[in-house]
Amino acid sequence: MSVITIAALDEAAFQIMCKAGIEIPEDYRQGIEAMSGEETGPLSCFVLESMLDNWTVANNDRRPMCADTGVPRYYVKVGNEAGIEGGFIALEAALRGATARATQEVPLRPNRVHPLSRHDNNNNVGINAPEIEWSFEPDADWIDITTVHKGGLFGTDYRMLFPGDGVDGIKRFFLDTMVAFGKRGLACQPAIVGIGLGGSKDTTMVLGKQAACLRTVGDRNPDLEIAALELALTELGNSIGMGAMGFAGRSMVVDTHIEVGYTHTGGMPMSVHCFCLSSRRATARLFSDGGIAYRTDPQWFTPYMRRNSIGWPTAKQISTQSG
Repeated sequence: MSVITIAALDEAAFQIMCKAGIEIPEDYRQGIEAMSGEETGPLSCFVLESMLDNWTVANNDRRPMCADTGVPRYYVKVGNEAGIEGGFIALEAALRGATARATQEVPLRPNRVHPLSRHDNNNNVGINAPEIEWSFEPDADWIDITTVHKGGLFGTDYRMLFPGDGVDGIKRFFLDTMVAFGKRGLACQPAIVGIGLGGSKDTTMVLGKQAACLRTVGDRNPDLEIAALELALTELGNSIGMGAMGFAGRSMVVDTHIEVGYTHTGGMPMSVHCFCLSSRRATARLFSDGGIAYRTDPQWFTPYMRRNSIGWPTAKQISTQSG
């Protein structure tokens, strides 16, 4: 069986670190351009136009648009048939090494410090850093590596709702959060807002962050009820009188993405996460034949990720059943 080499993993991880740090995903840029055409608040208009200008300059100069390049993290989707030279330990080492190299060469700001001593290794690598989250995909022999450079301080909130709160309770918490973020400067608007709904307390936080960082502007949840709620919350977020960077306007939310998990019968935990105005993400797909393909859509939430069943039919089983 052909294996994906560590040399290829090293190169792909470094390249997506560079791309995420500098290149704004086209879906997000288009979302900002559309908002800029509809915004009426003069200061919000100025901020949106400045964002677009700054992205162009940063891309031409090959340097990050924002001085705070966030805290790099990885999302790795492994095909069930994929082979890795050296195994998963070697893959993790490659990802940590690429982070350290990119911190020096892009450069990225070394944001990772020990929580008590505040010691900084000056490479964004340390204990439990960078975070690496894993998922798997049936009938695939490739590996997807996505890096996200998300701000690590604010723009996140959590509330335990209850079944009786219903959709109105979800909207109330969303509205409370958006107003608080805008008034206190806890998020860099306009942002993609991710919502985790259900699961356990820790799961809902994970789902919300993934929803913010790993879906593209305009992508809708395949569940029609959830998709309708995504659109309703986006409209709600842009109707509170706040625009870009908290100035008066209606450009606070570029898009809203919701991901759900089955939860305890007595509760409905919910988390809200704002991606920053740079929306730094990039993905590389590594094939067993040595090829590498780069893109900005992580394609993280596959049907397998959202499955609602015990098992999952393989391609061979589907072929047998249909034959």
